[in-house]
Amino acid sequence: MSHTAIQPLAPDGYRLRLPGPTFVPERVLQATAQLVVNHRGPEFRAALARAEAGLQPILGTGNRILFYAASGSGMMEAAIVNVAGPGDELLIVTHGQFGERFSTIAEAVGAKADVVAAPWGEDIDVDAVEARLREKDYRAMVVVHNESSTGIVADLARLGALVRDRPTLLVVDSVSGLGGIEMKQDEWGVDILVSASQKALMCPPGLGLASVSAKAWKVIQGGGRLPSFYWDFRRALASAEKGETPFTPAVGLVAGLIEALDMIHAEGLPNVLARHTRLANALRAGGAAIGLTDFGPGKRKSSTVVVFDVPAPLDGAAIVRELYQRHRTVIAGARNRLSGKVIRIGTMGAIDADTIGTDLAHLEDVLRVLGHNLTPGAGVAAARASLS
Repeated sequence: MSHTAIQPLAPDGYRLRLPGPTFVPERVLQATAQLVVNHRGPEFRAALARAEAGLQPILGTGNRILFYAASGSGMMEAAIVNVAGPGDELLIVTHGQFGERFSTIAEAVGAKADVVAAPWGEDIDVDAVEARLREKDYRAMVVVHNESSTGIVADLARLGALVRDRPTLLVVDSVSGLGGIEMKQDEWGVDILVSASQKALMCPPGLGLASVSAKAWKVIQGGGRLPSFYWDFRRALASAEKGETPFTPAVGLVAGLIEALDMIHAEGLPNVLARHTRLANALRAGGAAIGLTDFGPGKRKSSTVVVFDVPAPLDGAAIVRELYQRHRTVIAGARNRLSGKVIRIGTMGAIDADTIGTDLAHLEDVLRVLGHNLTPGAGVAAARASLS
């Protein structure tokens, strides 16, 4: 039997610098390529237990972790259908594209939702949220932890305090935050936390996870929820208690996740979080030195994504296109109302000072080609100064 060489998906020199999916370290890739084992056998039960134990300190929880073969959006839907029943009302706090996706999901599955919206690029007005909570008893307040469309982080400690003594649950998407921005689920009172594998957890896409508080389990076990089969957390918990998942899991991705978690804990979680902050700040400093300012006036800036305003008359899509064509560096623009107005660069996962220096060197080259006036080397020098 003859074998043909594997055709690579990416060209030579390809640099994945999106705000997710992110670059996957070689040792994680190798782990995902191991022999696939029986997903109901003792080997995989041991693997799930290792993954759960490695994740719990990153989430800041003692809860069971529920695993799904899913994207982040799938886990967002799971969070909604498990807590909302006919007639229950949700308060969705939006501060960017993915908060608005929660509203779209709620509408699609037939949940009632009120929205309190922060202008894109601004911090969430916690006082305005509190005022809305006083108006009625909501089943849940729903918020995105790290809004990768705008680069703003929600103040979950303050938001959690608002509902701690209310029946309202706090439902949080931390797809682009978990592993790169501090999360203290139990301490902050986050009742349902959902995330996915492809961002700061340094794995390929396809593995979703959820962590559910005792307060939320009372609601979920109480019935009267929207109908679901695949997403039913009760079924997932019953399987987790046996060391399994209810449906066929992403076996190879769990193996990769274990390797990624080993990397995080070997570096030390506080060191990992500090590295993300340091590198994001260095990229912002470098951008400022070449005329790229942070998007929006918000103070709670992300450590896992940097969002730059695109200076007139440049077009964000042209910068993204030229970076790929000239350097095979892949960053993101915006696929929403900010299209052409911002560029977004991931600062999450397996990156270091050299990664940021290369990003800025490539940006300087492309901006000059597009006619933007800058001092050559200024961005790289400013980033280096920030890191020193």
